[in-house]
Amino acid sequence: MTKIVAVTACIAGLAHTYMAKANLEKFAKQKNIEIKVETQGAMGIENKLSEEDIKEADVVIFSVDTNVADRDRFEHKKILEVGTSEVIKKGEEVIGKAINMAEGEK
Repeated sequence: MTKIVAVTACIAGLAHTYMAKANLEKFAKQKNIEIKVETQGAMGIENKLSEEDIKEADVVIFSVDTNVADRDRFEHKKILEVGTSEVIKKGEEVIGKAINMAEGEK
């Protein structure tokens, strides 16, 4: 089974951060994909991904409009970087792209 971890963060750290998280979880569930999402918002880092979560992930999604805190944790991982609005509008498509990356496609 494909495992995905994700980080969501918008500039204000409010609505888009959490809307992107919700959409990633919704569409991953529909595809029977395991996903864990860390939010980096106004409340700081929530649901922080563990080293084990990151190690086991086949692909990482950065749904961000700003910098990712502690980005070096994801070194040597396949990363799909998109804006939060893309995930909000096209969440199913983003999950599909992540699955393709995990399976080695471009």
